[in-house]
Amino acid sequence: MLDREKFETLPSATFTPRTYFSIFELSSQQEYLKLKARYEALQRTQRNLLGEDLGPLNSKELESLERQLDMSLKQIRSTRTQAMLDTLQDLQNKEHALNEANKSLKQRLMEGNQMTLTWNQNPQDVGYGRQPQHHQPQADGFFHPLDCEPTLQIGYHTDPITGASAGPSVNNYISGWLP
Repeated sequence: MLDREKFETLPSATFTPRTYFSIFELSSQQEYLKLKARYEALQRTQRNLLGEDLGPLNSKELESLERQLDMSLKQIRSTRTQAMLDTLQDLQNKEHALNEANKSLKQRLMEGNQMTLTWNQNPQDVGYGRQPQHHQPQADGFFHPLDCEPTLQIGYHTDPITGASAGPSVNNYISGWLP
């Protein structure tokens, strides 16, 4: 019964502040005792579940404790198994996505190879910047021609410059540079 209900059930002639205080105190004390007993029971149950203080338990209580432990263990295993299955499903989804990306990349590579083959079908054609390869045996094994791109000489005139020629010197070297 609530404190207010207890207060309202009292006859008005018997009401004094002291009476109300004693009713409230008694109710609070009873509630405290109930909570304390519940707390102690929970602590005892926790100790029993941890395997402590099993001596005073009878066989029926031990069987009940064993059933509780089995149910808890099944629930833990079920939760863990579900988490592992979820992880496995995520990994399978990622694997599928990677396989699709791999197929796409292989397709693009094959298309690129096809384009390269169509560009290089006729080896007689010389593309821009490429020079035909002529392998002629050289008499001198030391000389190897460079296979480089031709340079563009747009607006460059190869007219010889007319002007004063260098004065007489040994091999046209500056005399200060000779040893």
